[in-house]
Amino acid sequence: MPVLTSVQLFTVNHALEADLDGTLAAIAARGFTAVEPYDFVRRAEPLAASLTAHGLTAPTGHAFLASESFVNPDGSGSTVAVPSPEMVFAAAQTLGMGTVIDPYTAPDRWTTVEQIEQTAKLLNAAAEIGAAHGIRVGYHNHAHELEARFDDITGLELLASLLDYRVVLEVDLYWAARAGVDSPTLLRSLADRVVAVHVKDGTLDPEAITAYPPADQVPAGQGSVPLAEAMDAASALEFAVVEFDFFDGDIFEAIEASRLFLDERAAH
Repeated sequence: MPVLTSVQLFTVNHALEADLDGTLAAIAARGFTAVEPYDFVRRAEPLAASLTAHGLTAPTGHAFLASESFVNPDGSGSTVAVPSPEMVFAAAQTLGMGTVIDPYTAPDRWTTVEQIEQTAKLLNAAAEIGAAHGIRVGYHNHAHELEARFDDITGLELLASLLDYRVVLEVDLYWAARAGVDSPTLLRSLADRVVAVHVKDGTLDPEAITAYPPADQVPAGQGSVPLAEAMDAASALEFAVVEFDFFDGDIFEAIEASRLFLDERAAH
């Protein structure tokens, strides 16, 4: 089955909050047919209507399933409660979403084996609830899950070993590179657990990655992240999701350039 190209909507979060329908129209105009929503429970109905209007689907989406409150993009915590798994899966059904992916858990939850066991327990419980709705559960990494090491494996690999067989992974290739991990080797290790990747590139310039959001990200294929090699190593890949945490330029041109990189790769 061909790998479906998508775009994570956090990439255009400011535009989306200002004009949801116009932003989705602009994404469709750049040649995308699928998107990956974030924080979708509060806007499931208007989002679903706009997706339909612009010929877009949302096969995957991000929602916290193993945290009690929202975790900020820089990894810091908040006191804002997250929707219940039941609310998440109901909204996912409204959007026709087949896989709900936890975007990450806080870095301070990756310091002990016991903490990772607890995260696995929460994801496994969510997968049980999701299964009743016909929805698959996944987990997406940042750098800290891979910087954490236990004996000879990364924290993400340890988590994978503890997950119910129904829980899948979405590996962020940029954050893997930021963690100093060889992503093709990682994807071979995780094998068919990985059904999605975030296709995110960067120069990895030491000065540009010191703050959040990082300032080194560039369209796919223009940086130092081994994107093609990593995707080639993913044996069960279903989704290639374009994402930027930050881009100092026309973000819509950048996502289109990333899509063209994926189209060219698929053609060979």
